[in-house]
Amino acid sequence: MEFLDLFTQNLLSPAILFFALGIIAGLLKSDLDVPDQISRYLSIYLMMAIGFKGGVAIAETPDINGEVIATILVGITIGLLQPFLGYWLLRLTSKLDRPTSAAVAAHYGSISMVTFVTAVGFLGTNEIVYAGFIVAVLALMEAPAILSGLFIAHRVKPETIEATEKATPKLSREIFTNGAILLLTGAFFIGWATGTPGMAKMEGFLVTPFQGVLALFLLDMGLLVSRQIDHLKEFSISLFLFGIYMPLIGALSGLLSSMAIGLDLGTGMLFMVLCASASYIAVPAAMRLALPQAKAAIYVPMSLAVTFPFNIIFGIPLYFAAAQMFLGD
Repeated sequence: MEFLDLFTQNLLSPAILFFALGIIAGLLKSDLDVPDQISRYLSIYLMMAIGFKGGVAIAETPDINGEVIATILVGITIGLLQPFLGYWLLRLTSKLDRPTSAAVAAHYGSISMVTFVTAVGFLGTNEIVYAGFIVAVLALMEAPAILSGLFIAHRVKPETIEATEKATPKLSREIFTNGAILLLTGAFFIGWATGTPGMAKMEGFLVTPFQGVLALFLLDMGLLVSRQIDHLKEFSISLFLFGIYMPLIGALSGLLSSMAIGLDLGTGMLFMVLCASASYIAVPAAMRLALPQAKAAIYVPMSLAVTFPFNIIFGIPLYFAAAQMFLGD
């Protein structure tokens, strides 16, 4: 399938159209709103569904082989190293101060679960299967980039160490007890433990409504993105472009790694999405605690209002087309 067909198919899917509706409603200052409690429920549902289905898939193919271990190790390595590349590029192309550059770079080594969930929905629409262990890779790629971002900041500006030391106990809780990661991981192990019989009991709740819940969730995300768009007026063209080319670099590293490991089409495409996405939930929370010198008005809109929409609308079909070309049977 050509990229233009994939792009059109993605753009005209209900979930993406609801995402666009959310952005339009926000820009028009509409009173359309998804209440916070419902928004939290939608997040909980999607993490539970993705984690549980991933665990069931592992249960149905129980061998923990070299491919699984290699993917996990490569994912962690990319999460650790990508912030260093991002920091170097930012220092080369922008006038951002060093703590903010380190904070921005950390976002691009971590992952966006919403982008991943949307990619899973895209694969489901196209009836493409993927290996369940990729959910474990997702959970393990969140923290390494935070550690790299803090390491960079401390090396180039030692006075940032004091803030991190004060925030360390709370920061540890943010990283290791993050609700979304905890639920995703817990649901993964529950799905693994209960296997196919468990899925038979949960299918009516976790499989059939998935696309509808995803559409409503992306409507809410569109509203959230629209609130960040005003900040883009303060951006230089180099920062905006960084939010576009950095995920492409991440996707390329994911594709090359997938080819080297020998991942199948669906799993390789999801690994590319993980490497290409930028966190806008866990990493901002961590940076606010441990690196208060960094400018949140820069790093939050970059990941949320530039990279996230790019990946949702253009990136997913592009990464799938590349995966088809190099990983397809």
